[in-house]
Amino acid sequence: MPNMKELENLLARGKITRRDFMGRAAALGVTISMASALWSTTALSATPKKGGKLRVGMAHGSTTDSIDPATTSHAYMKFVQLGLRNHLTEIGNTDKLIPELAESWEASADAATWTFELRKGVEFHNGKTMDAADVVASYNHHRGEDSKSAAKGFLDPIVEMKADGKNTVVFAFREGNADWPYIVSDYHFAIMPSKDGKVDWESGVGTGGYKLKKFEPGVRTSLERNPNYWKEGHANFDTAEILAVIDQAARTNALTTGEVDVIDRVEVKTAHLLEKNPDIRIEETSGTAHYTFAMRTDTPPFDNNHVRMALKHAVDREALLQSVLRGRGVLGNDHPISQNLRFHAGELPQRTYDIDKAKFHLKKAGLSSLTVELSAADAAFDGAVDAAVLYKEHAAPAGITINVIREPNDGYWSNVWMKKPWGAVYWSGRPTEDWMFSIAYAAGANWNDTFWEHDRFNVLLKQARAELDEAKRHEMYVEMQTIVRDEGGVVVPMFNNFVLGFRENVKHNRLASNSTMDGAKGMERWWFS
Repeated sequence: MPNMKELENLLARGKITRRDFMGRAAALGVTISMASALWSTTALSATPKKGGKLRVGMAHGSTTDSIDPATTSHAYMKFVQLGLRNHLTEIGNTDKLIPELAESWEASADAATWTFELRKGVEFHNGKTMDAADVVASYNHHRGEDSKSAAKGFLDPIVEMKADGKNTVVFAFREGNADWPYIVSDYHFAIMPSKDGKVDWESGVGTGGYKLKKFEPGVRTSLERNPNYWKEGHANFDTAEILAVIDQAARTNALTTGEVDVIDRVEVKTAHLLEKNPDIRIEETSGTAHYTFAMRTDTPPFDNNHVRMALKHAVDREALLQSVLRGRGVLGNDHPISQNLRFHAGELPQRTYDIDKAKFHLKKAGLSSLTVELSAADAAFDGAVDAAVLYKEHAAPAGITINVIREPNDGYWSNVWMKKPWGAVYWSGRPTEDWMFSIAYAAGANWNDTFWEHDRFNVLLKQARAELDEAKRHEMYVEMQTIVRDEGGVVVPMFNNFVLGFRENVKHNRLASNSTMDGAKGMERWWFS
């Protein structure tokens, strides 16, 4: 049974009713009058309050970062972007799709045309009223032959995008796109002010809860509250400072000493020690986030699927889950679709550590042994280097020698990811199957970090995207997960929980699980007691 502190935390996060609170408090020996007083005090603290400076220490950040949402590639910049800017839709803290800058939307019968009605009277930080022309320009920012946007692939199927008056935007696709309202919540698709069809991204101006004061790539970002924010009860802090603190020990120490109020990616092997500190609260959510080892399938020896299969059988996933995550996660099955998603292929047998199968596939590849290099840095994910070393030990009995390359943390995402042949990677995941597959597994996708192409997979991806019958969609997505599992270039050993550390005075409602830091919306959703 939870102790009183845990009961109060459950109440503050809206996860327990008054009746349950009173009953559990009584079971702990608390009098009715005392429990009632605690209820009143704690329930009141769940009402957002204005004021204070939020200081956040995050495990990402690079000197190559840019305030351009098209280039955003990790959690630090995602958190900053969602503080500055809004999108047409968002994933709410209950993990459901809700309106944001769009009030409503509707599709044609074939899901090939989507019409969005915009919220009226929303202002950018510079005083300009947001309208349909800003939305069109913001999406066009990701289009064009020279675009380097990771979200460009989502927009390639659009045949027409237009403003229908000041407050209506119409998207027309070559084929149906049943998940389009989810896609527009992607953090790349921030709405920015436009002039003559071009957006202003350099200033950081948006419609979000905070205005940009100073941006120091790879170091810190300073923001101040937008006094005209249109969301009631949101953006409660006067100012916010987001720090890039990649070193785990430094990040933990900053939380312990009170230098920051919140940290992400709490070290799971020391989380239980932090929980003993009465001024600190550890919370975790389970969702779509996962760790991978991505192989470039356009580069030998990873262009041979038998080599890839040998490596998939040569890792002990359960050992990694317990050693690296301390059990704070679930096993992966060499595809990126979380058990939380609608069309997760739970019927697929879980791949296990099997040296005989690893040797079998090596033999099929014409090899009796194999030597490969695996790049890793803790910037990829906490414990990535340890995981790579364990992988090396697991694979050795199969005649596979893995030379672990310890890469620098700084610049890992720009210098190693999608450049070195095999490396550790972290994905926050996406809220739909199509979204995850389209951004990282479709042929030609900007973030296809395995450089993988599979004809049948790409046909299914297109068909499933336009299919409105959920039973048929399920069949297609299960087949796609099977193809990635058995022919893809990715090892997915585990899905990690998002583990966050809060100072006790930081309050919030239910935490979203679609991304770390409350769906990256913590800056506008949290408050101080």
